[in-house]
Amino acid sequence: MRVLRRALGTLLVLGAVSCTAARGDDASAGDDPPAALAPFERLLPAPVSARASGPGYAFGPGTVVRTGPGAGEEVRRVGELLAEQLRGPSGLPLPVVGGARGDGIRLRIDAAAEGVGEEGYRLTSGPSGVDLVARTPAGLFRAGQTLRQLVPVAGPGTVPGGTVTDRPRFAYRGAMVDIARHFFTVEQVKRYVDQLAQYKINTLHVHLTDDQGWRLAIDSWPRLAQYGGAGEVGGGPGGHWTKDEYRALVAYAGERYVDVVPEIDMPGHTNAALASYAELNCDGKAPPRYTGTKVGFSSLCVAKERTYEFVDDVLGELAELTPGRYLHIGGDEAHATPAADYAAFMDRAQQVVGRHGKTVVAWHQLASARPAAGAVLQYWGHDKTPAADRSAVAEAAKAGHPLILSPADRVYLDMKYAAATKPGLAWAGYVPVARSYSWDPGSYLAGVPESAVLGVEAPLWTENVATRAEWELMAFPRVLGVAELGWSPAAALDWTAYGRRLAAQAPRLDAQDIGFFRAPDVAWAR
Repeated sequence: MRVLRRALGTLLVLGAVSCTAARGDDASAGDDPPAALAPFERLLPAPVSARASGPGYAFGPGTVVRTGPGAGEEVRRVGELLAEQLRGPSGLPLPVVGGARGDGIRLRIDAAAEGVGEEGYRLTSGPSGVDLVARTPAGLFRAGQTLRQLVPVAGPGTVPGGTVTDRPRFAYRGAMVDIARHFFTVEQVKRYVDQLAQYKINTLHVHLTDDQGWRLAIDSWPRLAQYGGAGEVGGGPGGHWTKDEYRALVAYAGERYVDVVPEIDMPGHTNAALASYAELNCDGKAPPRYTGTKVGFSSLCVAKERTYEFVDDVLGELAELTPGRYLHIGGDEAHATPAADYAAFMDRAQQVVGRHGKTVVAWHQLASARPAAGAVLQYWGHDKTPAADRSAVAEAAKAGHPLILSPADRVYLDMKYAAATKPGLAWAGYVPVARSYSWDPGSYLAGVPESAVLGVEAPLWTENVATRAEWELMAFPRVLGVAELGWSPAAALDWTAYGRRLAAQAPRLDAQDIGFFRAPDVAWAR
């Protein structure tokens, strides 16, 4: 495959960390050992600016977390969570106290803080402590995640002296997990939320329904979960979440400033619903439950008014449970739905989303129909996607529809790293770690300016991912590259520099018991 390279060089002056920009799939991780990197050079995602200067702060038994006078309950919660996260590996007491004076880790909101935006922050470390300053509590939380990387993995030690000023490149930095093909519990998804949030990912997209299973209880249509949820690929028992479990996940993610975007796929990928309710089928006959992996064979009955009552009931209950702005309505691989019927159905489904006060997200096939005003399109094409499909997406972007980029041959986490990878699929090709990282979202689609890109998302489909170990092997470390693509400035996108930063994360991933893929072209730290 043709390789495009763009090198801007690496500059390190007076301890300031800056990064380079390059693209290419055949680059190596470099010859220098990761241990040679200074602490600020190891930060991932790469920050906008990081400068080492002066002595650091002794992080130890006397350290306290200070939330400042009049900081408010939300800042207090951020401080409590940061203390909890730091206690885990360190074993330190880390009490959280009010007041801005005194040594320790000091959290402060400053609405006038410059260069940080709404999610960014400034971190300053010196002998008297570490100051985390942001315009919003979300920014303070992101600052805390950076501090976690500066604290020694094994516990007490020195936080290096210096300053980090940081803010995200894209507003939407996401990961998706499919619990429909194989069922996973809320506890496992919470674990993923923690893993993602520490690298500044701010959105969790949950694929709740598909041909193989319906995973969320809906009061008005109870058989969806009770019957449609009782199965999965391969014939396993499946399962579903109660509304309370879903609420708990949303709240847990929200405390970590991660928005949950739920997806009810339609009008295709609906066999679990069709099997649960015969009335959703045009012939009035319910098909059997499905445990295979084919796609494109199912469709809601577009001509029936009952179908739209179903859509309204389901999306209405989901909207009530979901405080975030987005509802994802799928719309991909609707091969069993004629084009005119598809467009008519998506018109009405989008109206339902709007009536319930939410913004539509749909897979990029919506571009071939009539996207509603403000609808967000999620592009999952790849290098071999027909030019006409890419052009339709570009035209939608020109018409004002923001794009989430999830190119399958770059960031689909279920794609094999190489031929020997188990589990995984390969219909979009093999996706080694370097390839997954080496692209620029701001210039990826021809005719789409960076201003039209809402952000990036790494989906993990689970046709043959059935365990936590398989999940983490496929997601890590590639999802860390997606985190950097979404957060770091374009000038930081350099595989050689990234490979060294990634290698330095190994002890931290090991300490968190994350079973990641040790890519052979990364000189992993020990």
